[in-house]
Order: sequence, then structure tokens, then C-alpha cells
Amino acid sequence: MILGFNIGFLEIDWVDIIDIFFVSVLLYQVYKLMKGSVAIKIFIGFLVLYLIYLVVNAAQMELLSNILGQFMGVGVLAAIILFQQEIRKFLLLLGRTPVFAEGDLLENFKRLWKSNTGYSKADITPLIEAAKTLGGTNTGALIVLSKNSELKFYAESGDRIDAVISKRLLMAIFNKYSPLHDGAVIIHDNKIVAARCILPVTERDVPAQFGLRHRAGIGMSENTDTLVIVVSEETGQLSTMRNGEIFHNLSTQELRKKINEYLYEESFEPTSSTDNVLKKAKKEGSSKKEEPKKSGKKEGSKESIQAS
Repeated sequence: MILGFNIGFLEIDWVDIIDIFFVSVLLYQVYKLMKGSVAIKIFIGFLVLYLIYLVVNAAQMELLSNILGQFMGVGVLAAIILFQQEIRKFLLLLGRTPVFAEGDLLENFKRLWKSNTGYSKADITPLIEAAKTLGGTNTGALIVLSKNSELKFYAESGDRIDAVISKRLLMAIFNKYSPLHDGAVIIHDNKIVAARCILPVTERDVPAQFGLRHRAGIGMSENTDTLVIVVSEETGQLSTMRNGEIFHNLSTQELRKKINEYLYEESFEPTSSTDNVLKKAKKEGSSKKEEPKKSGKKEGSKESIQAS
């Protein structure tokens, strides 16, 4: 046995190691393709269920193994139906793989498997100035800032741009007479990836003062690890959303601080645990049921004071 060893009752040789390596690479590439999409949660659910089936089958639990086996047989067809768009995009991605393109084969492999381990130093001044000018003219805007991925699923719903960030370009995109103003702009790696992109809308109860842009921004921040910037068309106020949490009526300095915290938090602060995020979500969910009544009373009192 070459390069073989035993783990308990399991005998592992070099063929098993290569098999595990390629399966890991395949799962990682599938995860990268689905990253930034709700489909990743469904995929993880199927993967967990399949692992449970393998454990039950190895333990020779016949009844439970037969039940899960029947479900897995139907689950393959269900997965094809649920992930038909993702499977299509995955096959298209394989068809466009530049591994065998002209040039050095090794360099093509490096380019294919290269992952974004960190966000490069970004010049956010044009973004801040554009948001300030858009707010001053009451021009609505919806900007998604991503540090981990290009958000291909959402970028493909709009028009590809791939241009360096500039104030004039953002002003031109969100101009009321521009064909690209209706939708979101996605920014990644100091570039405007796409414009006129469609974002998911949150299903939570949102105060009436927030319009469709804010709802889409909250929904995008719930489904992806992004920072969403919204400029209100009615009031011109600046807002940011992250992890389903909204920060409203920000100044340009506060907006700059939020962007820097999002882009470089890993190098300055430890990331919060999932338990803290769930606790925040539960607190927000319980408090938002009471928000409309409280806000209505406050607004009513303000109107009565102004009327008097």
C-alpha cells in the first residue's frame, strides 16, 4: 500500500486522498458559484441530509436508510428542478473556462482557481462624493458594495459595465433620464461591475417611510455579505444596510466610517459570531412588531404640535 494508513477500521491509500481532494475542490467551486445567493442555503441543506443518509446507511439502520434512500432518489430530481438556473450557469461557466486558452497552461490554472482572500485598498472618495451630490439633488440611488465576490447572479440580471469607480459615472448612471438608473449598481474590487441589477426584497415588516429601494437594500443585506448604500429620492437622506440592519440619515463622514468598517473590519476587529447575529435578528423581529404603533404615536404627536 503506497502512502496508505489506517484510521480505526478504515484503510486509506493515495487514491482515496486524490478522490477526497477533487471532491473538495468541486464542492468549493460550487460554493463559490452559489455564494451570494439564497440557493446556497438549499444546497447546504441537501448536503447535510445526504451526509446523514451516509451515516445511517453505514450504521445499517435498514428502515431509516430505506426512507432516506427513497427521499434521496426523488431529491435528485427535486434538486435539478430547484437549481435549474444555477446548474445552467455552472455549465456555462465550465464552457467558458479559460484553462485551455492560449497562453501558459499553469497560469490559466492559477487564474481559474484564484480566490479573493482580501479586499485591496479602495478609493471610496468618488463613491462618497457621488452619494453626497445625489442626496443634495434628491436623486435616488441603490449601490451594493461587495468585498468577497462579484455577485455574479445579481450582476447578470443587469448590464455589465466593468469600469473604474468615478463620481461622474455614478452620477450618469443614476440620472433620472438614464436607462440604467432603474436598479442597483454593484461595486467590487474598486470597479463598477454592473448596473440596473435586480435585488431581492425583504419579507420583513418595514416602516412605511422606507420605499422599495430601502426594502431591496435590506433584502440584499440579509441574503449576502454586502454593504448596501441607499439615497432616498424623497428626502435625499443617506442610509446603509448590512446583515438586515439599517442605519438611517447618515452624514458623509458617517457613511465613510461605515464603508471602512465593512471593507477592513477583518484586519481591525474580530468578526461577530452567528449567535450574536441571531440574537440581533430576534430582537429586531420582536421590536418591529411594536414599531408601527410607536412611530404612529410619535408622528401624531409631532403633527399635533406643529398644528398647534
